[in-house]
Amino acid sequence: MPLAERLRPRTLGEVIGQQHLLGAGMPLRIAFESGQPHSCILWGPPGVGKTTIARLMADAFDAQFITISAVLGGVKDIREAVDAAQRARDGLEQRHTIVFVDEVHRFNKSQQDAFLPHVESGLFTFIGATTENPSFEVNSALLSRAAVYVLKSLDEEDLGHIVARAQAIDAVPPVEQAALQRLVAYADGDARRLLNTLETLAVSARAEKLDEVTDAWLLKVLGERMRRYDKGGEQFYDTISALHKSVRGSDPDAALYWLVRMLDGGAEPRYMARRLIRMATEDVGLADPRALQLALAAADTYERLGTPEGELALAECVIYLAVAPKSNAVYKAFNEAKALVRKDGTRPVPMHLRNAPTQLMKDLDYGKNYRYAHDEEGGFAAGERYWPDGMAPPSFYRPVERGLEIRIADKLRELKRLNDEKN
Repeated sequence: MPLAERLRPRTLGEVIGQQHLLGAGMPLRIAFESGQPHSCILWGPPGVGKTTIARLMADAFDAQFITISAVLGGVKDIREAVDAAQRARDGLEQRHTIVFVDEVHRFNKSQQDAFLPHVESGLFTFIGATTENPSFEVNSALLSRAAVYVLKSLDEEDLGHIVARAQAIDAVPPVEQAALQRLVAYADGDARRLLNTLETLAVSARAEKLDEVTDAWLLKVLGERMRRYDKGGEQFYDTISALHKSVRGSDPDAALYWLVRMLDGGAEPRYMARRLIRMATEDVGLADPRALQLALAAADTYERLGTPEGELALAECVIYLAVAPKSNAVYKAFNEAKALVRKDGTRPVPMHLRNAPTQLMKDLDYGKNYRYAHDEEGGFAAGERYWPDGMAPPSFYRPVERGLEIRIADKLRELKRLNDEKN
């Protein structure tokens, strides 16, 4: 039996991590103790216990547990699960069924919709596991019928406990402290990755009759699979900083160098994709709106191709970001707006800007005298005011004279001139 399966928790008390959900008084713990299973989505990175929690829920409610992989399965598997749930419900034991769908975001809309009538009828409890934001990847109809629980990556202490459990059953030899730190950094919050690596090490250590796993031996055995810096350590964040500043400084060669350094050192490509999306919004902004589209496309391309082919899309993106015109005007405007709202308090919406869907609201002058911009000359209601009454209009967004923002600045100056003439 694989080490990951041998160490899989059999009770909630054995689960490592996720105490924000499973601790005393926390949402999932309450759900377990209620005696009433409910449909839910478990959202979190790989190797944090999504499948384990689903299995434990089935055990807690003595339910039949059916697993469907959205990567390999389809509507046929859903039909078979429905048939099995009906047999379990109508049989002598009258057992409830939990249907667990791994990587549920991989199912298309029609496949996800196939669950709805059976979830609503109570034939089975639906549990979906996903590494992607369910707001975007799960149908709203299914999402509205399921609670969403967000699972977190395991921290260093959690991963250390897993190593200790493996040692407690003599699955791995003692591990030198430096080697343990490197293993934990390499796992990057993923328990499955850690356990698979430990299993590989145990086989090699037994073959060489080692009494202890040292850091030097660890690097020799795993070679380029090991990261060259600590995730979460100073060098990791220094390298990110160098990448970000190279992009901001419009040096494509340096940006590409630091990207490759991070990938070669074991940085998670999905994490790198997220950083590139951040750079597109923070440092390029509206000077070239295509940068954000390209960053999102690069992230999607990596999801489709994986490593190493998908990493080329990240390289293409980082070079584009480096050579694109730069503007942090949106970034600065957003931060200034947040600071003002925190300090200023909640001002009432002016009457002419309020929505008036009912006659009562119209009688109270909601929306009265509002000028519909599309009916005005040039599609612009010159002199119209969109700020709370009595508030001096601040100027958050100040476009730079680079890229598309040159034209945006010209447009804003013209609109200001029209407003000034009207007022």
